[in-house]
Amino acid sequence: MPDILDYCKDLKQVRFKSGQAMLPEGERLGKLLILIEGQVEVIRERTQVTYIDEPGSIFGEMAVLLDMPHSATVRALSDVTAYEIPDALTFLDGHPEFSLHIAIMLARRLYYTTSYLVDLQQQAAGKRQDLDLVDQILANLVDPKEAGHKRK
Repeated sequence: MPDILDYCKDLKQVRFKSGQAMLPEGERLGKLLILIEGQVEVIRERTQVTYIDEPGSIFGEMAVLLDMPHSATVRALSDVTAYEIPDALTFLDGHPEFSLHIAIMLARRLYYTTSYLVDLQQQAAGKRQDLDLVDQILANLVDPKEAGHKRK
């Protein structure tokens, strides 16, 4: 499968200065941006979620596909050059190969997010067992007879 940047060669290029918001959280712009060069950060509710400098990275796809405002701000950390697709839904309708790239990217994100969630749940379960042990120790310190009764 060709690189996503191969599909973008005829698209308009836009430039952003360091510190400039490329896609502001809460706004509904209907466009996609594809990183050509530079570094960006993704910020949600004033917290940096990730840092991206990989050419071909796509921004704005969730808002476009779900027809909702941007859930995070994409901000340039350096001077950035990107391809812009202003009417993204219309463009995707006519370019299934581009849509396939987005689907693969989203599937990859979902896979890693699910793996991360499982890891967090397993860690939390392990900590809960640790907390149960702490509860038992504290119960023994407070009332050894009662603690012994609870374990039965």
